[in-house]
Formats: sequence, C-alpha cells, structure tokens
Amino acid sequence: QLVESGGGLVQAGDSLRLSCTASEDTFSNYALGWFRQAPGKQREFVAAISKNGGNTPYGDSVKARSTISRDNRKNTVYLQMNSLKFEDSASYYCAATPRIIDLRSALQYDYWGRGTQVTVSS
Repeated sequence: QLVESGGGLVQAGDSLRLSCTASEDTFSNYALGWFRQAPGKQREFVAAISKNGGNTPYGDSVKARSTISRDNRKNTVYLQMNSLKFEDSASYYCAATPRIIDLRSALQYDYWGRGTQVTVSS
C-alpha cells in the first residue's frame, strides 16, 4: 500500500515536498515513480527513482525544478518541487514497480497510491 502526503494549496513560486510511504517491508526492491493528472488531461510522468537511487529520470516540465529521493529505512520516497507554477496543479500519484525498465511509463508500475492534490494559485 502506498500513501501520499504533502499536497495542498500554495502560491506560484512556492516549494512543496510530497511524500509517499509504503507499507511494504521490501520497499528497497521497488523502483518508485511520481505521476500527475490534471482534470481533462492525461496522466503525466513527473519523476522516478531506481531501487538503489542511482537512476532518477524526470519529466521535461519539472526536471529543472524537482528532486526525487528515497529513504529505504523509512519506506518513503520524496518529491521536492520548487518554483511551482499554476500548470503544476494536479493530483500527484506515487507508484511502485519491481521492474527495471522504462521508469517513465505508467504501464510498468504495479502499485499505485490514491493521490494527493496540489493546487497552485497564480
């Protein structure tokens, strides 16, 4: 089970850190990803982190402003987002996969959280 937290209402230019905590004891065996979806839009890849943290791809719209990290001792993955823009408003979902291929693809992920809402006011 994946549970996201840290979303909320912020102003443009603010920073936010999202967290996703897993109940799985074998957390370190999974790559983690963040995706987002705004109303009327397709789900968009935001960032991912490999099992050992050595590979961290980012979506083009956030890569200069975001940092993904993980703490395997706490079974938690983080997404730090800076200089937030109105267009960052969306529901943000955490996902996990035991596979090590194409971390940008939502199809590769087996487990999903219920999401946390981020709203950026302009």
